[in-house]
Amino acid sequence: MKSPSLDYPFSHPPESGRLAQVAPGISWLRMPLPFALDHINLWVLDDGTDGMVLVDCGVSDDITRALWCDVLDGPLAGRRATRLIATHFHPDHIGLAGWLAERLKVELTATPSEWLFGRMLWLETGPDYAVNQGDFYRRLGLDAALCDEIEQRGNTYRTRIDAIPPRFEAIGEGDVLTIGGQDWHAIIGGGHSPEHLCLYCAKAGVLISGDQVLPRISPIVGIWPQQPDEDPLAAFLDSLGRLRALPEDTLVLPSHGLPFRGLHARIDDLAAHHAERLDRTRDSVVAPATVAEVMRVLFTRPMDSNQVVFAAGETMAHLAHLAYQGEIVRETGADGVWAYQLPTGQ
Repeated sequence: MKSPSLDYPFSHPPESGRLAQVAPGISWLRMPLPFALDHINLWVLDDGTDGMVLVDCGVSDDITRALWCDVLDGPLAGRRATRLIATHFHPDHIGLAGWLAERLKVELTATPSEWLFGRMLWLETGPDYAVNQGDFYRRLGLDAALCDEIEQRGNTYRTRIDAIPPRFEAIGEGDVLTIGGQDWHAIIGGGHSPEHLCLYCAKAGVLISGDQVLPRISPIVGIWPQQPDEDPLAAFLDSLGRLRALPEDTLVLPSHGLPFRGLHARIDDLAAHHAERLDRTRDSVVAPATVAEVMRVLFTRPMDSNQVVFAAGETMAHLAHLAYQGEIVRETGADGVWAYQLPTGQ
């Protein structure tokens, strides 16, 4: 889903654990990930003579921790952390927050919903968590063996998290952080996560977009077992509309992929992607269909069990959006499985 109209001012990323300047006072740090999406971009902002602000943390594993030690003892040695910011609660963004906060003696800055959701999942060990997971995916019509597997493996979020700090400094829509003498404005978006933080500096012409706007892929917009009746796609599309108010030539610093210019073109791509998905979803429910059945229309490539979970969440998000718009209806069968279809008479 790469747009041909994007401009990439940097042809290559820095090596893992190495710093590269992308704008005055802004450095790019890339860390590896043990997933199909194999990297995350982190950002270091100069804050005064010896201060620095770190944006996002990387996942909690030995490789990332060792790379952070190399950076903190090397090019960032002697620098004082004035803030540690997490854009959202996903493990690749907040996984090492506890370890970094302790090492650097700094509090985490995050939006309240992201801290609360991450803290909740990190502490979640009760059996009702696993049961709710299995029940949810059974309602979607997924294979019974896969639902049993999901329930049996329980809370995997904890395996990629060092710790979610017990306290944090809250940031919200419209808040302004002064970093290195420049104002960074908080822009909060939903859909990919509950209260995703983006940071925009007009003077530098830079947007730290996190996962809300990525240059080559669409961020996951899904429905998950804890909130089965929300409409995350509406929140995501609304956030794209608000980000469109920024200048087209803004330098976008995404969490995955290369920094780019062409914000409006990329927003158009993402909106068109979801419009096309919604069209295909409508076409799939002329007759009653489960989430699993619609998923097989939207996602035709082979998928492992983790990818099926993500695909099912995305499929349900598109179905729920159409249901909230009154375009389709949902009914529960005798087996407890949800089925979606066009209203009677259409």
